Amino acid sequence: MAVLSDEQGMLRDMAAEWVRDRAPISAFRHVADAGGAYDPALYAEIAGMGWAGVLVPEAHGGANFGVLGLGLVLEELGRTLVASPLLSTAAIGASALRLGGSARQQAAWLPRIASGEVTVALAIDERGRHDPAHIGTRASRDGDGWRLDGIKAPVIDGGAADLLIVAATIEGGEATLFLVAPDAKGVTRMAYCRIDGRDAAQVRFDGVAVDGEALLAGGAGLIDRVLDHGRAALAAEMLGSATQAFETTNDYLKTRVQFGQLIGSFQALQHRAVAMLAELVMTRSAVEAALAAIDADAPDQAALVSLAKALAGDTFRLCAREMVQMHGGIGMTEEHDAGLYYKRAAAADAFLGNSAFHRERYARLGGY
Repeated sequence: MAVLSDEQGMLRDMAAEWVRDRAPISAFRHVADAGGAYDPALYAEIAGMGWAGVLVPEAHGGANFGVLGLGLVLEELGRTLVASPLLSTAAIGASALRLGGSARQQAAWLPRIASGEVTVALAIDERGRHDPAHIGTRASRDGDGWRLDGIKAPVIDGGAADLLIVAATIEGGEATLFLVAPDAKGVTRMAYCRIDGRDAAQVRFDGVAVDGEALLAGGAGLIDRVLDHGRAALAAEMLGSATQAFETTNDYLKTRVQFGQLIGSFQALQHRAVAMLAELVMTRSAVEAALAAIDADAPDQAALVSLAKALAGDTFRLCAREMVQMHGGIGMTEEHDAGLYYKRAAAADAFLGNSAFHRERYARLGGY
């Protein structure tokens, strides 16, 4: 496990305190029941504490505190399933602009990301495929600019985003990223209803004209790096959710009485609880290693990210499933939180590549 600096420890503790005070699980229920994407007031608080600018350079109003720092925040938000565009905006959007943006693009968008003024969504998925090798959206030359045609679905946080970062294939078959305004002529968005209550949309591009400065530099290599930043950050959020699911279940084992005994005294349930804890320990090591590898620009960062995302998906699903089962009948009800974690586990595992995808990618990167 990573050894945190004093500043990183303070950031984690501040996030944990804020989540307890301002964003309990009831806050997520309120947003989901109202049919909203997220609570803008809560996101304004998140940005006000500087978390939206963790990856943004200081010259653009950010903290430049690294992917590990952002992962610590997302882990705490994951505990209560906080619905916000922080992952899409602060991890994916900021990374894309920082790694592939021109000086003008960075000056135009990074300060607004750091302040919470705008939110960003990555439009890359097409029929569940989200890697540079399977992008059907086309970008063709149109004078000094480009013309985009295609359909992206699902675009996570795309229904309310102020900026879309769109993956498209240019002449010659190379995949690259474009900055597109969601209100541009030819862009249409259709909201999706997701099982985890989060914002998502289908976004259609019909002859959308963008100027030459909309292109981000880096091609498929940039897309891979941006995706890995998002995957590692998402794995940290999933770790937080899985940890909370385990702790809630463990507390229940210590209080629920059946057949005149605490159910936590039953050896079969003890073994299942230990299995969850062991998986959580391994997942934490993998997630923190992946976050630290990105910050250090380590040569094996891609493999470590896939390892972390695969383990996070398996572990979150395990803890959410056991949360439902060990709570028994009450765990099957809408009123209990177990179902919220179960549905979030399925959706988070699928986003940016599920466990099966990342096990295969890990093996491929290792030469198998």
